[in-house]
Amino acid sequence: MRGTTKTILMTAAALSVLAATGAKAQSAPKDSGEAAFRGLYKELVEINTTASVGSCTAAAEAMGARLKAAGLPEADVKVLFPPEHPKAGALVATLRGKDPKAGAILLMAHIDVVEAKREDWVRDPFKLVEEDGYFYARGASDDKAMAAIFTDSLIRYRQEGFKPKRDLKLALTCGEEGGQFNSVPWLLEKHPEIMKADFALNEGDDSRLDEKGQHTLEVTNPGGHSSRPVKDNAIYHLANGLAKLGAYDFPIALNDATKGYYEQNAKIEPDAALAGAMRAILKDPADAAAAAILARDPARNSMMRTTCVATMVDAGHAPNALPQRAKANVNCRILPGNDPEVIRDQLETIVADPAIKITLAAEPDPVSPPPPLTPAIMGPATKVATKIWPGVPFIPAMLTGATDGRFTNAAGIPTYGLSGLMAGTDGDNIHGLNERIQVKALMKGRQFLYEVVKLYADGK
Repeated sequence: MRGTTKTILMTAAALSVLAATGAKAQSAPKDSGEAAFRGLYKELVEINTTASVGSCTAAAEAMGARLKAAGLPEADVKVLFPPEHPKAGALVATLRGKDPKAGAILLMAHIDVVEAKREDWVRDPFKLVEEDGYFYARGASDDKAMAAIFTDSLIRYRQEGFKPKRDLKLALTCGEEGGQFNSVPWLLEKHPEIMKADFALNEGDDSRLDEKGQHTLEVTNPGGHSSRPVKDNAIYHLANGLAKLGAYDFPIALNDATKGYYEQNAKIEPDAALAGAMRAILKDPADAAAAAILARDPARNSMMRTTCVATMVDAGHAPNALPQRAKANVNCRILPGNDPEVIRDQLETIVADPAIKITLAAEPDPVSPPPPLTPAIMGPATKVATKIWPGVPFIPAMLTGATDGRFTNAAGIPTYGLSGLMAGTDGDNIHGLNERIQVKALMKGRQFLYEVVKLYADGK
């Protein structure tokens, strides 16, 4: 998952720490389709889909061929891209439901991956290697695991003769990890009927085995020779402004996801002071003492308030000259429903220096409220999770990174991060060297998504 936007999405369900519960995972039922799934997963992972030299179109066509071979009609399996981006193809496919009037479910996953250099990796990043209970490869987890599971699920449903009440729509998209083109906003604009759905499932949950909205601050100055220094120095202005920003905390603002997160975690948190702070912040979000305790954890801090942090500084032009310009990049993670322009205005108030010019470094992402956590969403997911991982708490949370759900949410399609793909404490090295996913975790995630999508598909 790539976090480079201003809008933060909500995770529908994060499976809490397995090791901390002392519960043993229930054995998965016999699944005769695992060998076929492994072949599909391997094919998808080994197709290079980096922005530099890869092709999402090749991956989309390969998965489309598998769907058509399983019996999905040609008319319901399409690879779409604009002519100017021939390698950025997205696969869109539909398994037709029994009730044309029932709203569809959109199953989203991106098939592009972060760049990877062979010389930096222990293994070839574009060859799937199974070793010591893990699959290793670029995209083994992010996000080809979910893309492979969704594709495999549609194949299984078709082969089993499963006829859902709702249409099930699959969108394997390109560009989430960067590059010049993202197919999700393009599909929403050019093919809105294909993407239309009552809600969407996407990457973004935080299931664990155990334990960029960007703004630019800039100061300009006439400069001069360093032998004749003046107090009116661009670097000093910028440094003082950044110091004020670093000392500032945006106010606490809880939504359905963060409220549910603290309500559930307060019941199982062994640290009495921390559990008390969770209950206190639910009672009064302005409770400064409770907020200070919770904010000791950077993840909790960024989940309950907007955060802005300096990430890059560029200042001066010569070692013996007064700086004519000093610029800093400030990365803001803005809570759902908040306008980036309003946050920009708040930054001006915080730094309180007319010499500092604050501009948006890029066109802001669309603003949308967080999707509601209704019983229709939480019920099926909780039921299946309890079956597969008995004794493991199923807790809502808010993702402080970003996914393509920022576009579908803004288009009126409530989008939830839900995968059941449990990762290790290192996040399985997503975006880093030697990306991996535990084989058992992948197969459990496959079982979870297959079953929960079935329940959603036959729901109201």
